[in-house]
Amino acid sequence: VLIKVFNRKNIEVDEVLNEYLAYAEILRPYVADTVLLLDQALKAGKRVLLEGSQGTLLDVDHGTYPYVTSSNTLAGMASIGSGVPHNKIPNVIGITKAYTTRVGEGPMTTELFDEVGEHLASVGKEKGTVTGRSRRCGWFDASQVKRTCMLNGVTGIALMKMDVLDELKSIKICTGVHNGIPVYEELSGWCTSTVGITEYADLPRLAQAYIERIEQLVQTSVVLVSTGPERDQTILLQNSFF
Repeated sequence: VLIKVFNRKNIEVDEVLNEYLAYAEILRPYVADTVLLLDQALKAGKRVLLEGSQGTLLDVDHGTYPYVTSSNTLAGMASIGSGVPHNKIPNVIGITKAYTTRVGEGPMTTELFDEVGEHLASVGKEKGTVTGRSRRCGWFDASQVKRTCMLNGVTGIALMKMDVLDELKSIKICTGVHNGIPVYEELSGWCTSTVGITEYADLPRLAQAYIERIEQLVQTSVVLVSTGPERDQTILLQNSFF
């Protein structure tokens, strides 16, 4: 059978069909009723990890519209997307950096246009993973993170890129906004390397104070701290995965 499509070359249907049937056999072992598979895993006491993509502020309903994506990005979508009932998900880990970044347009209360912003972008290697665009950088926005934790039912925070702040003499946290202007609380920087530290007690006291202040402001515990790009450069304060 020959089919002519949009004045391009003829397509041999049987040839295409046979080619893709061969692909089907390759993929067959990896195809399953995933809802049933996950249900069986949960009933067997196995651990199931669901990972979301894109941040809360890109959520089409709860984000900074119109600077959003075309779908819902909140943790609740994990249940809808996977078929795992919402009441079977005991832990929701919210991932945030120790400072704030954003790619593209849209409101960003704490954005920095000075040498500190350049430092965060340079040391943090802030480039968009998909577009390659430079990320906008600013101070940690506690008010936004608090709202994000509320929307997602976050049970613990993974605080990433703590080491990017190592060289700063003072660090600010945005505690709110008044008449469109961010309200900051200033803390002393620790001015020493935290790269590779894996025990909380080994962190400089001022770095611990920064983490503890974030916990107070967002009213959520920090359960993990990243001190470098490598997998083992992590402080695990509470194991939410077991």
